[in-house]
Amino acid sequence: MTQQTQLSTYPVWDRTVRIFHWLNVICVLSLIAIGVAILNSKALGVTNDGKILLKTVHVYFGYVFAINLTWRIIWGFIGNRYSRWKSIIPFNAEHRAQWAAMRHGAKNGKPVGFLGHTPIARLMVGFLFLIMSIQAITGLVLAGTDVYMPPFGNTIKESIAIGATASEFIKPYSKDGVDEIAYKEMRDMRKPFAVTHYYVFYVLLAAIFLHLLGVIVSELRERNGLVSAMFSGKKVFAEKPIDTE
Repeated sequence: MTQQTQLSTYPVWDRTVRIFHWLNVICVLSLIAIGVAILNSKALGVTNDGKILLKTVHVYFGYVFAINLTWRIIWGFIGNRYSRWKSIIPFNAEHRAQWAAMRHGAKNGKPVGFLGHTPIARLMVGFLFLIMSIQAITGLVLAGTDVYMPPFGNTIKESIAIGATASEFIKPYSKDGVDEIAYKEMRDMRKPFAVTHYYVFYVLLAAIFLHLLGVIVSELRERNGLVSAMFSGKKVFAEKPIDTE
């Protein structure tokens, strides 16, 4: 007769973390879809007006993405133990202790469980936060220099306008009221942000793929409710995780 394994439930992700996660998923998927349409606008036969519309919608999703990310960064200083940066970023004392515990458990044939992020997951999550922050910052700059939207749009228009009153007439994809030399200087300033945003977009796609792969493998191997925890806030374990409070 087989003895049934007794599972215990442990709270881990608070409501703020869960809301951030799913709102971030919606924003990132929307930004990727619109971004791909913008990159392939010529092949799709999109007109200039259509491209402006796509970029405007892209920016609005970008605002939600940036605000959500900013709030999560703040929450990393005031949230519960598992949502704090100490338990997320790699290469600190806690991360090193986790690696040591993993090695010790593997050596003795007793794998250890982690309620929060595992040492490997911390590398991925830390990297995701870094590249998402880069995309948010560069995206806000591009919003101002391309379709003249906040927070930098008005400043950019004033810097490229022929006269003091001409800035209010400046529109995306139009040279009316634009000083050609100032416009070229602005576009030169914009270029590194555009290049960074473009290439980090592909890095983000690869990171998302690896993140999803890691989640699937971990869920199948450990069966701790990794995915459901982002809905319920709780994970299940047969043995007490080493990082419980």
